[in-house]
Amino acid sequence: MSAQQVRCLVTGATGYIGGRLVPRLLDDGFAVRALARTPDKLAHVPWRDKIEVARGDLTDADSLAEAFTDVDVIYYLVHSMGTSDDFAADERRAAQNVVTAARRTGVRRIVYLSGLHPDGAELSTHLASRTHVGEILIDSGIETVVLQAGVVVGAGSASFEMIRHLTNRLPVMTTPKWVHNKIQPISIGDTLHYLAAAATADVPTSRAWDIGGPDVLEYGDMMQIYAEVAGLRRRRILVLPVLTPRIASLWVGLVTPIPSGLARPLVESLHCDAVVDNHDVDTIIEPPAGGLTTYREAVAAALAHVKVAPSWDTGTAAQLPSDPHWAGPSRPTSR
Repeated sequence: MSAQQVRCLVTGATGYIGGRLVPRLLDDGFAVRALARTPDKLAHVPWRDKIEVARGDLTDADSLAEAFTDVDVIYYLVHSMGTSDDFAADERRAAQNVVTAARRTGVRRIVYLSGLHPDGAELSTHLASRTHVGEILIDSGIETVVLQAGVVVGAGSASFEMIRHLTNRLPVMTTPKWVHNKIQPISIGDTLHYLAAAATADVPTSRAWDIGGPDVLEYGDMMQIYAEVAGLRRRRILVLPVLTPRIASLWVGLVTPIPSGLARPLVESLHCDAVVDNHDVDTIIEPPAGGLTTYREAVAAALAHVKVAPSWDTGTAAQLPSDPHWAGPSRPTSR
């Protein structure tokens, strides 16, 4: 089926990934409907007149039927981190509501962006919840493509903003031992490439597919490369094995503007490696033209417009006006 024949519904269209995916889908020729609890949040986006907007809340099953009607593909891009004391329960309920509404309205495919993690590892509450949501969708009987990504690199991404703020503000930092864990980051541009292609990719079965960039780095290396690209001195990192995830998340909340309700699950998720386990995605989706973006290139793209106000015209890697208030540059510190 060609893009022109596919009708997509994007949940989380006011969020980081969704707000960048909608214009990408439009550029690729898809018809797009956006689901939002507060449609007014989309009033000023430049692509508002090119899409339909439906009011709905994934935790309210009754609000979804009309929004899901006459839709071929649903993009599930919503999470509850930082918005709920029991976000895992909220996410399970939302996934079950999506499955129920999608079955009733004849949705053909669900595309879900989940978290990259090693098989069999003990997962954080955040990663376990994302994995469980993927399992609910795969077991739904509706064709489901789950894409599992690690750190998404781009201005506005919570994981990237944590790297940005920690590196900018702390020339010397104490970190847990996970600073030596392996991460395979992926640029926001490459993430959007895989998400958009997943709408029409020929898949043999419903399952999860790992996606990642070309570099496998230690988390500490990611901060040092950020410092180099940003023109900062090399950061001194002191590893404290006794620094627990809870203490580390409180520390991140203290020295960065990222809300603690979001920082804690992100920090807890760093205790295990996040590396692509298999490259099966290459059998269903071709890599981006020109190849995957390196981490250094992705950081440079994210920092390319740090001296100007957020704009809709600076590309997907830069900060957008819809990004949260804590996104964007913090003043680098040299002492």
